[in-house]
Amino acid sequence: MSEEQNQPENQPENQSFQPINTPPVTPPPFQQQPPFGQFGGGMGYQNLPNATIVLVLGILSIAFCCCYGILGLIPAIIALVLSKKDKALYELNPSTYTESSFKNLKAGRICAIVGLVLNIISLLYYIAIIVIFGFGMMNDPQKMQEILKGLQ
Repeated sequence: MSEEQNQPENQPENQSFQPINTPPVTPPPFQQQPPFGQFGGGMGYQNLPNATIVLVLGILSIAFCCCYGILGLIPAIIALVLSKKDKALYELNPSTYTESSFKNLKAGRICAIVGLVLNIISLLYYIAIIVIFGFGMMNDPQKMQEILKGLQ
């Protein structure tokens, strides 16, 4: 008999036999992609720590500009300080953070700047009204009485 006839039918000619006790070599398990939006849909893996807070404070500073200009200054200044810290953090290692959180940070910073300007204008307006009408009428009691009669 020839050598070709001695080999089992299911084994190719050039393969060597593996011992029975060793497990077969298997490829690593199939790993799925993370679900869409799990990491913010950006290039990085985590959000900037204060991006959402900056956006909310920036919007609140615009909304509070009608409160005599004082109440809106506080969230605008806090938002600008926090955005400066997060922007420096992002510039240090941009591949670590999501692009969407950086866009939120930029939008919040713009809202805070707009809110700061509106609040300063509002504050100056109310100061001008107090200076022009308030102190001018304090010297003339008859004008003050006329205004009070007009309000009734």
